[in-house]
Amino acid sequence: MSSSATASPKPRVDAPDQDPVIFESGGPTRTYVLNRPEKLNALNEPMLNLLRPQIEEWSQSELAKIIVGRGVGRAFCAGGDVQSVVEYASKPETRPKAIDFFHREFEMDYILAAVPKPYVCVMDGITMGGGVGLAVNAQFRIATEKTVFAMPETKIGYSPDVGASYFLSRVDGEIGTYLGLTGATISGRAVFEHGFATHYIESRRIPALLERLAALESPTYVKINELLEEARSECEPDEPTTAIVGAKREALDSAFGHNTVEKIVAALTEQAESHKDEGVRQWASRTLIELGDRSPTSLKVALAAIRRGKQMTLLDALQMEMNVATAFCSGATPDFKTGVTAVLVEKIKERPNWSPARLEDVNDSEILKTFFSTYTPEKGTAPRITPPPYLDQAVRLIDPMQFALPTEAEIRSMVDGSHSASGATEITLDELLAKFDALRKGKAGVREKIVEVVRRRCAFEEDKHLDKQWLKWKH
Repeated sequence: MSSSATASPKPRVDAPDQDPVIFESGGPTRTYVLNRPEKLNALNEPMLNLLRPQIEEWSQSELAKIIVGRGVGRAFCAGGDVQSVVEYASKPETRPKAIDFFHREFEMDYILAAVPKPYVCVMDGITMGGGVGLAVNAQFRIATEKTVFAMPETKIGYSPDVGASYFLSRVDGEIGTYLGLTGATISGRAVFEHGFATHYIESRRIPALLERLAALESPTYVKINELLEEARSECEPDEPTTAIVGAKREALDSAFGHNTVEKIVAALTEQAESHKDEGVRQWASRTLIELGDRSPTSLKVALAAIRRGKQMTLLDALQMEMNVATAFCSGATPDFKTGVTAVLVEKIKERPNWSPARLEDVNDSEILKTFFSTYTPEKGTAPRITPPPYLDQAVRLIDPMQFALPTEAEIRSMVDGSHSASGATEITLDELLAKFDALRKGKAGVREKIVEVVRRRCAFEEDKHLDKQWLKWKH
């Protein structure tokens, strides 16, 4: 097949149309292409077997300066092959194969996150579950109008993994908790606006962009960022953007900020019944229906993992998720098999027959014991996530938000004067915009993000003497 990176690709395989992963070389770039379009490039064991040795080789090669990831067809990667996993897990003699799949997948996710050179991931299509794991810690993550992003594991009686407890707990407010529990999708520019992508570029521009990447003589992070910014797509007036703003975002943060699923449901119920904003009432009602369709066990496991992951390194979060995955594969709940069978095999539209069926029948302390304590490497009951020797376990990962829009926490630090570049304890909106325009070098979307955050999180304090309005963060 033709390469997007070079005019004359150099595939490493003899039958590229049949191999599930294609490898290409062009100038300083080394590209892996997920090539199971009929399965939306869902990760399976043969794909992982091909990916890891090649990524490790490129990571240590002086000739490979940039690693690029992309997919063939409508998806970058729609997830992992959970049907095979559940089939393996259902029999004691093949259960180790199910656990080994997650072990291989999570180690692959860490290797890509820690790759010691620029990694550009093109999420030009469906990017869910296991696909998010391959992409979300890349330094450069491209969303297009075709991107559909989700962590839908609670829909199938499982829990968000591939590092989700790490990255979902670090995006603004409680958006990660909301996405992790409901399995809701976000699309197109919204993936960029919420920080899951660092750049938004129209799909038609991707081939030319990859050719320009391959033409870089001495690629650096800064040069790559400049190249991606040059290809960026400005937001058109009628273009869909995220709906999670304003009052709806305030309601989301309030409801999903609770530390039990029961309290989240209670808060949403109150919003659905009595919130002054009709849009919020409708959103809360829909969200209650979504949570009601999910596995109660999965909801509680997911929330516990996201809360714990916020204080962990990526490696520790992946280990926790490995322990949780081992519990799911070892029959800690029947819901994983029930969900995969109902949703992916039989494709029924009704709520799967979860057991227990109600939140109040799922014991929180039992969840913590069964999913977070029973299966661990220390007890010899779960495999250990072990980086390859060339990656120091103490390696400091490059901040995946470095080239993204500023986070809400970063904006707050500039407002309250704790940011290293603030230079003052008081700041106006115009000064705030100018600071971030300089820091992000005119990055598209920065102004819109800051204005939305200021409207929601800041009060204006008038200084009549200086004729200025200072921003004050609402606590």
